Amino acid sequence: MKRIYLLVAFILIATLSQAQTLEELKAEQAPKKAKISALKAEVDAIQGKINALPGWKKGAFGTIGGNLSGFDNWYSKGNPNSATGNIGFTVNAFANLLEEKFFWRNSANVNLSWVKYDDKDDDTDNSDFQEGNDVLTISSLYGKKLSEKFAISTLGEYRTSVLSNFNDPGYLDIGVGATWTPIKDLVVVIHPLNYNFVFSSGETIFESSLGAKIVADYTKQIGAIKFKTNFSTFQSYKSSDYSNWTWTNSFGYTLWKGIGVGFDLGLRKNKQEALNYSLVNDNNLTETFDTVDNKLQTYWVFGLNYSF
Repeated sequence: MKRIYLLVAFILIATLSQAQTLEELKAEQAPKKAKISALKAEVDAIQGKINALPGWKKGAFGTIGGNLSGFDNWYSKGNPNSATGNIGFTVNAFANLLEEKFFWRNSANVNLSWVKYDDKDDDTDNSDFQEGNDVLTISSLYGKKLSEKFAISTLGEYRTSVLSNFNDPGYLDIGVGATWTPIKDLVVVIHPLNYNFVFSSGETIFESSLGAKIVADYTKQIGAIKFKTNFSTFQSYKSSDYSNWTWTNSFGYTLWKGIGVGFDLGLRKNKQEALNYSLVNDNNLTETFDTVDNKLQTYWVFGLNYSF
């Protein structure tokens, strides 16, 4: 019995000693954490001053999403022998030259994906990866400052697909007007004089026209969070049938050493594309601008995110 008492006493002493050591370690850790927080605040303040200096500002972040699966003799599903896959990525990059009297802002957005569904019991189906999302947008904005918030500017913006039908159609906007930067991370472009060149092959309904170009871009980083939204619209003076708009959104959250999670969402309305699709793919030769159903175009990607 005496041995049991001694054993219990020993365990209690060891536990109390461990608890005391844990409290001491926590007490020692607290001021070091406070120092780290203070140093981080100082580093962020210095980085803010660096960002405010004239010169080139460059950066990029993107999202990679994908999954692969295979089934053999899995009788509970309709096609027991199959293989599926979905791979996609987006990249948002910028290179901005910000000077006291002028600026030159350049950006690129790429969104590509591939999908496959292979029914191993059907020799006639397509077992290869096929194109899914297919978006390329490049823009370049130059402005001569009239004040801190207003500038006379010129914009060139090019939009097309890459994997299939490159430059068919392709859209090139070139125009002049004004740029407004009400806050640091928001750029609003208003160009009442803009020509929308539309490139396409063969006999198509695509047509270039003169109109107004409006772009709003907001890019923000708060700690580990990066967010970018861009709205671009062309309003044709010739006909509303030639007008179009595109709205893209990218969100990234960094978890560890540049790696995190990301989400991208794109929306678009373009009646010329809707009519061309109906005529070519649905073979509806009686379709017109007045009868076509100009549905909302969308894409989204969710997956791993990497910040460059």
